[in-house]
Amino acid sequence: MAVRGTGPDETLEQRIRGLADQVAASLGLEVVLAEVKGEGARSVVRIFIDQPAGITLEDCERFSKRFSVALDVEDWIPSKYTLEVSSPGVNRPLVREADFARFRGEKARVRTRVPLGGQKNFKGRIVDAGGGVVTLEAAPGRQVEIAVTDIDKASLIADLSKRPQGS
Repeated sequence: MAVRGTGPDETLEQRIRGLADQVAASLGLEVVLAEVKGEGARSVVRIFIDQPAGITLEDCERFSKRFSVALDVEDWIPSKYTLEVSSPGVNRPLVREADFARFRGEKARVRTRVPLGGQKNFKGRIVDAGGGVVTLEAAPGRQVEIAVTDIDKASLIADLSKRPQGS
């Protein structure tokens, strides 16, 4: 499988993300996050997948089998590695601007790379996302605008009071 958009300047994580996106699209899935942790025989390739109806164990198995073969063909990782595939869970990572836009109105936790107004950690309801900026309502009447490029890590805050439909 030739990976679209991979170039010599891309990091290993970017190449793996591109390959994961292609495999996921072929299965009707979405890659939420792709990351590579560790080095050498301790390398872990972690992929979080999702779809509107949610992810099942079978979805993870199907993706894992196809992705593992594709990754072995590309041979980007010279040593043994562990592949982990799972759903994003209730504290879903927010990686792209589109993730914030999709979950507008939900509560999120955001950590910035640099302090904004003297702080790096924010919690609040996602008000808007666009033009490279995420707006959180950190407190009633207090909004914080954070450039997407300044976000180090972000995730939804699970609202456990919401009951699933039918219960």
